[in-house]
This record gives sequence, C-alpha cells and structure tokens, in this order.
Amino acid sequence: MRRFLAVCLAALLGLGITVPHAMAQDAAKDKASEKSDAKETQFKPFPAPKSITQSTTVGGRKITYTATVGAIPVKDDKGKTIGEVVYTAYTVPGAAPASRPVTFAFNGGPGASSVYLNLGAIGPKRIPFGAKGDSPSDPPVLQDNPGTWIDFTDLVFIDPIGTGFSRSETDPETAKKAFFTANSDIHYLSRVVYDWLLRNKRMTSPKYLVGESYGGYRVPRLAYYLETQVGVGISGMTMVSPYLDPPAIGEEDALSPLPWMINLPSMAAGHFEREGKPLNDSTMGPVEQYVRSQFVTDFLAGPKDKAATDRLSAKVAELTGLDPTLVRKLNGRVDIDTYLREIRRSQGLIGSVYDSNYTSFDPFPASAYPEYSDPLLVTIIGPTTSAMVDFVTRQVGWDVDAPYNALSYKVGSQWDSDHSDTPVSDLRRAIAADPKMTVNIVHGWDDLSCPYYGSMLILAQMPDFGVKNRVKLFMYPGGHMFYSRSENHEPLRRDIMASYRG
Repeated sequence: MRRFLAVCLAALLGLGITVPHAMAQDAAKDKASEKSDAKETQFKPFPAPKSITQSTTVGGRKITYTATVGAIPVKDDKGKTIGEVVYTAYTVPGAAPASRPVTFAFNGGPGASSVYLNLGAIGPKRIPFGAKGDSPSDPPVLQDNPGTWIDFTDLVFIDPIGTGFSRSETDPETAKKAFFTANSDIHYLSRVVYDWLLRNKRMTSPKYLVGESYGGYRVPRLAYYLETQVGVGISGMTMVSPYLDPPAIGEEDALSPLPWMINLPSMAAGHFEREGKPLNDSTMGPVEQYVRSQFVTDFLAGPKDKAATDRLSAKVAELTGLDPTLVRKLNGRVDIDTYLREIRRSQGLIGSVYDSNYTSFDPFPASAYPEYSDPLLVTIIGPTTSAMVDFVTRQVGWDVDAPYNALSYKVGSQWDSDHSDTPVSDLRRAIAADPKMTVNIVHGWDDLSCPYYGSMLILAQMPDFGVKNRVKLFMYPGGHMFYSRSENHEPLRRDIMASYRG
C-alpha cells in the first residue's frame, strides 16, 4: 500500500522508504520539541540581502551573473512578522526588466527546500548526485551546470517556511495554520513572489514558475492565485515530475484500477532499461495501450475470474521482469515496495522509488518488510546540504547561524492537505484565462513516486484550449530526478528554452 508521505509528498520530493518505528520516533521528537519551540519566539535577525558576482559557461558562452541570498518577511493581517522566507536569486545584469524573464522555483515535499532544482537541475552551478557511483561522502564541490537556464531567464529559488533557512517566528499552532496547509501555502508563497518582484523592480518582467514533485502541485495553484488574487500574470510554467492528482494515485488496496494503471508503465520502463531497450514511444506505447484496455478489463473482473487473473498476471510478469509465480500469487497486483525489493533480490540490492534502477544494498534482506532508507534520497541529502550551506555562508557571505533543512520531516508530519486537491482544476482555469501562457510537464520514465502515466491520463482528459498540445509533455531517461543524469541536461534545457522563446 502506498504511504502518502512516504512516497511522493515527502521529499523532493518524498520521505522515501523508511523504517516505520524510526518514523514514529521522529514524530514523537517533533511533538516534544513543539513546547520548547513555542517559547523561542525571539530570533537573531537574518542579515540584509548579500550579493556576489559569479560566472558560468553555457554552450561555450560565458555568462556573468549576480548571486543574491536574502529573506522576505511574512506578515499576518495586523502587520506582525510571523515568518521569514529565504531565497537564492541569480540575475544577469544589464537587460531591461521588460525583456528579461524571471523564473520562481519551488521543490516539493511538503518539506523540501529548493536546493534540488537549484544545485541539481537548473541553477548556474550544480553538484553531482543521483548517478551511478555517487556517494553521500563525495566532496560537495560545485561545478558549472551545462543544463542551467540562466542564459535565458533569471532564477529565484524559494524555500518555504520550515525548509532551508526559512523559519516561522510565531507559536506552533499559528504557524501550522499560516504555513502548513495546502491553501495557506499558496497564499503566503504568492505574496513572497509579489514582494520579490516589488523589491527588485521586476513587475514588468515576463514571469514564469517551475515546481518539482509537490512543487508541481503548487505551481498551477500559484499561477491561478497570482493572476486572479494578487494581480501578477504568469507567462508560463514547468512542472517537473509533478504530483498533480492525489486521488488518482490513491491507495493500492483500493477498488479503483487507477493506482495500478499509473504505476505499471514506470515499472515496465525500469525493466526495459535493465534489458538495454530504449525508452521511447515505440517501446512504451504498447504498454500504455495495454494498461488502458485489456489490463482494466482483467483487473475489474477480479481474482474470482481465474482466466482473467491468469492473463493479467502473465502480462504483468512479462512487463516487470518479476518471477511469474510471485506475480500470480499477488493476482497480478504488484505494489511498489515488492517491485523495488524483488527485481534484484538475488543480488541483495534494492531500487529507489525515485528511480528503480538506482540501487543500494538491502541492509536486512531476510526481513519480511522493507527496512531501509531510499537509496537515492540517502545519497543526495548530505552533498546538497553541505554544498548549499557552504555557498550561502562562505561564498556569498550571508552570515546566518542556523540549521539548514534540505528535507524537513517536521513539516511533512504537520502538513494538512485540507482537501484542496485542485491543481488540475486551477491548471485548466489558468490556461483558459491566458491564451499566451505556455505549460510544460516533464517526467522521467522510471519514476514510481510520481509516475508519468498519471500526467498522461490527465492530459488526455483536458480540452485543447484552441491550440493542439497546449500543454506539452516531455519524457527523459531516468526517474524523479532525471536531471541527475548528465545526458538529460541539454535536452531538458533545449525543450524548456523553446517555450520561453516561442
């Protein structure tokens, strides 16, 4: 059964697969710390924004830019500061505001800072992570990012309250209502976007949004709220491995076939990749056709229909590469945890929910239950945290004495989705209201935390808004953080740059 926070809504992306009693201990510590947090309402003020000049090389061309770290206060209705949001901005000087786009970037969780998009995907510098052979103890040294977007847009990476250095400055109950619900998250982050534009005199610039995972849930809602409630029009948005429709992903023990339909193509993609097959429409198209046709018929027939279940199980075993006997015992219903443990059980390896072909050793291979941290998640937390803290405090010189939360379990444990599952509705409304808005969805084939087929099914139900393929879907090798693979740097950059310049 899919655990909501343990798969997609935590981390970049997600909380990953963790030991249940360890998660319980973390939650207990969070509860115990709330009492002491309530007393700590006085903070050393954050420094004023600090800037330095840096350069990077993109496509053989040197780009000089200004890197700025600063904080934007969040105020309540009475004007009292109740929190501060820290941002990292990269801006190229010299261009007129009206001609230079600015892109606001958000990661997911809830509980993830923007460091993953910043130092992994689109910022001017990056740190290698998530590729075969990478280790948590690798030196966290930044290098030029060939996939950066800095040559065609300024970039502002925003860390929501409780992530990065951003912090609440009010009591826990007020903080939960103001920052840790799906609706309040959209409201205060929209104001942060507005305030950054106002401070930096960029109201006339073309404005774009990019969000990964739960950030992909945020972005359509932010776009619609900004254009209808704040008065800021959004020229375009990019959703990276987005978590667009929570009810569709649902729980794998539910009656609906949707969770199983959405997961199976990504399982098949992982298997095909292990076999050395290319991932494209030719290999994946037949899988997608099967999933929306015969698979549904046999699934809904139920296990009491032996012929249908035999047929379903045989096909699922073929597509996943799993033992047919095991798949038949499961009536053709292969859950994510089973898939990730069984595909390499003979080697003692387990796969990541973010990329099934990123592996590590199973520390408890004889256990009946998965007792390991997600291989990819464990690999990236250390290097990204160390690299970001070094960049902010030493390179930029923003003097802050506070912990940096690349991934906050506390935010995830406090989060209230408040039943506002409206990103697809808000996406439709935002597109309908602005015929010039460009929209991209980008996915990795192997992602099982936010599988690509969910987005594909959503797009199949959307109107064309007067233009064919108004929302463009791009696919790349890899998983949730497909940008960690070097071969994806240029294709992603090229695809998104075309929408900015189109």
